[in-house]
Amino acid sequence: MSTAGKGGTITIDGRGIPFEAGQTVMDAALAAGIYIPHLCHRPGLTPHGSCRLCTVEVGGRNAAACTLPASDGMRVDSDTVALNAVRKTITQMLFVEGNHLCPGCEKSGDCTLQAVAYHLGMLDGHFPQFYPRREVDASHPDIVLDRDRCILCELCVRASREIDGKNVFAISGRGIHASLIVNAPSGRLVDTDIEVTDLAAHICPVGAILLKGHGFEVPIGQRTFDIHRVSETDRERLPLVRPDHVDDE
Repeated sequence: MSTAGKGGTITIDGRGIPFEAGQTVMDAALAAGIYIPHLCHRPGLTPHGSCRLCTVEVGGRNAAACTLPASDGMRVDSDTVALNAVRKTITQMLFVEGNHLCPGCEKSGDCTLQAVAYHLGMLDGHFPQFYPRREVDASHPDIVLDRDRCILCELCVRASREIDGKNVFAISGRGIHASLIVNAPSGRLVDTDIEVTDLAAHICPVGAILLKGHGFEVPIGQRTFDIHRVSETDRERLPLVRPDHVDDE
């Protein structure tokens, strides 16, 4: 009998967990407090599967947990030596493909890429650094776009389109030529309708999109991942709303 459109139970790393109709493996895992490493996923946004960190093994085949629909009786392997080794390699590639200088970055301690690297036991980049030449867009009075740190997760693209009701960002090109672009004839952030209250201005997991005038406000030791582990799934279940942001008088 088909279980399409129905809930049921799946097993992740030997633990049985329930799922509701329409949920993906990632949805079910987060609801049950099971962490599957990821960078491009955020509950409430359309799954994208671009970072591939959430790759799991199901029936001897690999699939992205964020896009794989849960099916009753499914047996999923996630926290394995082999999969975590692949995840660490992917994370190392993300570091060397961009210009991620953590000690001097205002996002350090709040950066999900950095936190995932610690979680996976990454100690170095392993691969030669690319040191790409990427544009920084500081044209907007309140927001800066630093493509040096962009990991092409498309969270800002989806947040702008699906939550903010705008279409500020997009990805252009493929492979090593892919880049985050701004949907304006000039290609500059100042010529879009993005505002500091937009979710797209806050959702970046790295330091590619930042608010001007608010760097280094929280001391080191008190930032998100100084206090919390990236594997704490409660952080993922916060509602997706446009954040309130009020500048100091």
